[in-house]
Amino acid sequence: MPRQWSDKRERQYEHIKEGLEDRDYSEDRAEEIAARTVNKERARSGESRRKSRSSTDDLSSGRRGGLRSGKGPGGRTKAQLYNEAKEKGIKGRSTMTKKQLERAVGR
Repeated sequence: MPRQWSDKRERQYEHIKEGLEDRDYSEDRAEEIAARTVNKERARSGESRRKSRSSTDDLSSGRRGGLRSGKGPGGRTKAQLYNEAKEKGIKGRSTMTKKQLERAVGR
């Protein structure tokens, strides 16, 4: 945990890390995800000197996780479905639509 983080960011880091560890992530992986999340939030709020365009222009971390988790009304992305079809060895996957991939992978 870097020294330049405020008390608020340190609490945020610990909260995220503990939540991930509760969900059976390894300590190293939980630390990495928590640090990345806090650093992204710092960039979004203008607290950091360096920031990438994806940090400032993308959806917030909390919103993004829910939208891109592969659950909910949108389901998995076409790329996720394509990769699953590839793992299963489904032929013709490159020309399939998202609906076709969903059906092929769902079998």
